[in-house]
Amino acid sequence: MNKTAKTFLFDLLGTPSPTGWEVPGQRKWAAYLRDCADAVESDAYGNAWATLRGSSGDRPMVMLEAHADEIGFIVKAVTKDGFLRVDRIGGIDHATARGRRVSILGDKGPVLGVVGNTAIHLRDRENEKAPKVHELYVDIGASNPKEVEKAGIRVGHPLVYQDGPEEFGRNRIVGRALDNRIGGFIIAEVTRRLAADASRPEATLVAANCVHEEIGGMGSMMVAHRLHPDICVVLDVTHATDSPGIGEDQHGKVTLGGGPSLTHGAANHPLVTARLMEVARGEGITLQHEAASRYTGTDADSIYPIREGIPTALISLPLRYMHSVVEVADLGDVEQVIQVLCAFVRSVRAADRFAVEI
Repeated sequence: MNKTAKTFLFDLLGTPSPTGWEVPGQRKWAAYLRDCADAVESDAYGNAWATLRGSSGDRPMVMLEAHADEIGFIVKAVTKDGFLRVDRIGGIDHATARGRRVSILGDKGPVLGVVGNTAIHLRDRENEKAPKVHELYVDIGASNPKEVEKAGIRVGHPLVYQDGPEEFGRNRIVGRALDNRIGGFIIAEVTRRLAADASRPEATLVAANCVHEEIGGMGSMMVAHRLHPDICVVLDVTHATDSPGIGEDQHGKVTLGGGPSLTHGAANHPLVTARLMEVARGEGITLQHEAASRYTGTDADSIYPIREGIPTALISLPLRYMHSVVEVADLGDVEQVIQVLCAFVRSVRAADRFAVEI
């Protein structure tokens, strides 16, 4: 990863973009691709996509998709003492919220808050349980609702943890929102590398960075219906199961630093999956494998049934400690995912039809 790419990655990860408020991150993502893509476009809800036209024309169209949104909280109420009560945006782990700094994205800009944490001396430790989300409160240094209003904060404003990205250990990265803005970084890098090739792939590439995945994948549905790609590869993160306390017999075996993980079953089209395995072998990259018996829990579930069906596969980046502020990814895995996706797009020919014959 060169210096420009790393700077972009850290800037993207550090930009708050909770579900429903993805625009700041989307603007940075789009700006990064404008000098290499043939077109960068967006829609009413903030989905963004960059197009690299293929040498064979507009078809076949390969869409690489990642989601741009992160989990967070939303202001639910303001107490008479000036504290904020909150609710969840997406699947945030509110059990770990107490004692953390947050940034409230208010009308006058970001406001620092802290999630209140009663001192250990004053808590009933024998009967203690993790707090429910409605029991959490955020302190912004206000004493009443008028002071909260003066700070530019009201019911309906989002907030995210302040923990930003940092380099970690040996060739790793730690922080919040790696799920899945690191995926947006990867599809952007694929686009830039293919644009720099001496010759264009035959297929047209659309790199789509979609909103609202954390609340059901609506953004990817909008984009898939609008663009109607011939093939789609969804890129998300998956649980690395190599840390203590995770049973491989229940959750499968995925190792951080072990390379990209390919999902089989459900939304994952067998011919697209087979092509990904083929190009990975050609690149000398060993894939890890996962099974999805019913659904993947990613945008792949929202994309493959659109219209008459879009042949779709899911490739994932191993991630430790998902939906926390200490998500950990391996930059070697990131590079291998980029290589596989570049090879996949290059492999698609004008005559390719990913259709099962009966």
